[in-house]
Amino acid sequence: MAIREISVKNYRSIRDLRFRLKSTNVLTGPNGCGKSNLYNSLLLLSKTAAGGLGQVIAEEGGMNSVLWAGGGRKAGEPVRLTIAATTDQYSYEMSCGLPPPSPPAAPSAFLLDPSIKEEYVWIGATQRRRGNTLFERSKSGAWIRDREGKHVTYSGELLRTESVLSQLREPHLYPELSALRAEIANWRFYHHFRTDAHSPLRQPQIGIFTPVLSHDGRDLAAALQTIQEVGDGKAMHEAISSAFAGATLIVESTDSRFELFLEMPNLLRPLGAQELSDGTLRYLCLVAALLSPYPPSLLALNEPETSLHPDLLKPLAKLIAQAARTSQIWVTTHSRALADYIEEYAGLPRVELHLVKGATQIVG
Repeated sequence: MAIREISVKNYRSIRDLRFRLKSTNVLTGPNGCGKSNLYNSLLLLSKTAAGGLGQVIAEEGGMNSVLWAGGGRKAGEPVRLTIAATTDQYSYEMSCGLPPPSPPAAPSAFLLDPSIKEEYVWIGATQRRRGNTLFERSKSGAWIRDREGKHVTYSGELLRTESVLSQLREPHLYPELSALRAEIANWRFYHHFRTDAHSPLRQPQIGIFTPVLSHDGRDLAAALQTIQEVGDGKAMHEAISSAFAGATLIVESTDSRFELFLEMPNLLRPLGAQELSDGTLRYLCLVAALLSPYPPSLLALNEPETSLHPDLLKPLAKLIAQAARTSQIWVTTHSRALADYIEEYAGLPRVELHLVKGATQIVG
């Protein structure tokens, strides 16, 4: 269920942007042009299905902080953050704004939460109309199309801070919404791998079957061992050997605690995770994410080149192009070299972003 198009309005530097996606999408541009904002808007969209939209917005400073702060708003125009996506089968749109004012007699302490004002799910990539709409939530109430094709009032209680997709209580009654929720919740995002001296990546960890690397990479050794046993172990070892001049990955298990080592040519002993550089650990995390035995429909990487030696960019680009065979790929990067390599391997041009009067736009 690939994404055909996303639309974002009134989110930080994004005033109004519509973006058609390909199998591989590489976004570049100068600092402050809105690359991370576009990445984060996609992350917000994923939270509408998985739950936690309110938490993510609160961690960004609350609705007042994430809303477009530039000019151009008409007098009386409501303040709305709107995110929409069109997939091969469904379209989804959500608009949220500031929470309603609480009565003076009972003031609320929840001032950072979003308040979902409108939400729609409809079939296909065509314009929304009543006949193709599966769910509607607006100021007049919420209704849903049941299995018999009838539009009925949605009987479930909806928290104003969360999407209907994360609140389906009887998903078997609404198979289309359930399928859309499962698909969006399957998207994966990787934007930070902690590699300081006390990072879990550097410590032995309890190992279980791990076909999907966690978002922070804490289960790296188990994820690499899973690829070795049930995934493309050959591609994994080639990606590591080509990046580190013939190095060999070793995952040791002692009392179910997994620990990784790199055996390097001309060294008398393998190097443990505590001895590896930040860039080496991050590259190994990217290998585990991109070679997952259970590839997602969408895999998003934010500035994957962080801390990587320039010699690692070409093998990383090759991995990204390989992952694009089974997943739709989204990469934001400051590195023109990485963008060049991905363009060479994937055969698709990058997307350049820039700021025009404070608003993020696509060059051209």
